[in-house]
Amino acid sequence: MSILVENVSKVYGKQNALDQVSFSVKPGEIVGFLGPNGAGKSTMMKIITGFIPATDGNVKVCEMDVVEKPIDVKKKIGYLAEQNPLYYDMYVREYLHFICGIYKMRDTRKRVDEIIETVGLSIEQNKKIGQLSKGYKQRVGLAQALLHDPEVLILDEPTTGLDPNQLDEIRGLIKKIGAQKTVMLSTHIMQEVEAICDRVIIINKGKIVANEKVDQMNHLFNKNLSFTIEYSGELSKAQFMKIDGVISAQNIRANAWRIECAADKEIRNELFQIAVKADLSVLGLQEEQTKLEDIFKQLTQTAEVE
Repeated sequence: MSILVENVSKVYGKQNALDQVSFSVKPGEIVGFLGPNGAGKSTMMKIITGFIPATDGNVKVCEMDVVEKPIDVKKKIGYLAEQNPLYYDMYVREYLHFICGIYKMRDTRKRVDEIIETVGLSIEQNKKIGQLSKGYKQRVGLAQALLHDPEVLILDEPTTGLDPNQLDEIRGLIKKIGAQKTVMLSTHIMQEVEAICDRVIIINKGKIVANEKVDQMNHLFNKNLSFTIEYSGELSKAQFMKIDGVISAQNIRANAWRIECAADKEIRNELFQIAVKADLSVLGLQEEQTKLEDIFKQLTQTAEVE
């Protein structure tokens, strides 16, 4: 495993920030790490990267314990913190050479040239970091995280404050990087997870409440299904409510209906049979997918009540 977290807890005074957290991330995965503010995301990432120790439990990165071999682990990790720590008075190339020096890298000119090209900094490479836009500052942050060619990339809110164009650019870059490395990504933007992540881990109040592949979340956590169906003529609500499993039927426009049913009921054949009996045609039928944002709210709000 690239990342292995076993029964990790972190206590600040009387506050239990993490409570027996366990999960793993395989090589080549892009995993979204989600949770409300204060859920424990940044704390977990800081423990994985060795910035702070866990109160209890074990963490391994590339089969190495983060406590027993902290320097070796840091060589394997590229880390972009939520508050991107940059030296604004340094030039882009100057800063990247400085980072190379920290890692005691050789042939730094060639590596800096490569990473500038990889993250799309060529046009801004001779500017001071303080002169750059938010998007390009994030690119510099990614560049420093990638310079030493780490096997694991930890990104804490990498797209915070970016405009839509910058969002697309950084997401595309992360997706490209993820084809070759293990990426753990913390974000509040659900569309980001759906667009680039293979799996999602949701944490709430220091506990894992979901750990599933993105494309399976809807099936596992959605109790109801919704269909939008359009007929060639008029029908009544009563005709739909007679179908076993139907919870609600809403006329959304002209002859189009939104039908909600229990997830364990297959009602599509009955929806077609209604058309047959009424001598109508079905002009369209589409299952509505529950958004990850709705599942996130369901899991975290339920956990809060409990």
